Amino acid sequence: MIASLGMYDAGPAMAANDRLWAAIRDGLRARGLPAPEGLTRGEGAYWPAWESPDLVLSQTCGYPFRTRLHHRVSLIGTPDPGLPGCPPGHYRSVFVARADDLRSLADLAEARFAFNEDLSQSGWAAPVTHLLGMGLQPRPALRSGGHRLSARAVAEGRADLAALDAVTWAMMQADGDPAAAALRGVAETAPTPTLPYIAAAGTDRDTLFAVLQAAIAGLSAADRNTLHLQGLVAIPAEAYLAVPNPPPPAHFQPGI
Repeated sequence: MIASLGMYDAGPAMAANDRLWAAIRDGLRARGLPAPEGLTRGEGAYWPAWESPDLVLSQTCGYPFRTRLHHRVSLIGTPDPGLPGCPPGHYRSVFVARADDLRSLADLAEARFAFNEDLSQSGWAAPVTHLLGMGLQPRPALRSGGHRLSARAVAEGRADLAALDAVTWAMMQADGDPAAAALRGVAETAPTPTLPYIAAAGTDRDTLFAVLQAAIAGLSAADRNTLHLQGLVAIPAEAYLAVPNPPPPAHFQPGI
């Protein structure tokens, strides 16, 4: 059995995720359902977990869900981060640049763009769709491997523009991340459904939704604020599948 909550699992969020998982685990066991004692972390928390037939619960990104996972896993529910200007269960990307770089988004689109990975909704798909809608094209110059690493690359001058998941951006600011202090928000994308909770195909979705909903409701206000997790909503798979898929980074910068 495997469970992971690796998408927002840095700094104070790690202890809060452990408490959330403990509540989920105990809720499942109370119903006679098996659950691992603790969360899997590290590289095993992502694709190895998402593709495992023994997956009890994880959180993936909307882009991998709609392109590679939706027909192979059970969609359990969607977290509501309670972001201003976003419907329940939705989030957006925030374009960031160095605080002393006052160029507009149109000008920055021609500069060096850092993105976390090719199949990231908030780091690649949403910002590229936004730029293309403005008649602009990104200049992908750095594949960082993570939102915080993209932010650091911009702060350190190795890139000029990045797009961060709005939840990660809020967490970085709340945690006092040095990179966040060196950056400013430039623009925001349109909202899309947040990172879905998934389980192995054939999972009893209704039972797990109820357990997860109760576990979130039972968190302390401090943990809900730390995780930017205000509730759980049911967003159909069709809403995820309807989100546009832009061209991959190699389309704009071959060989990156």
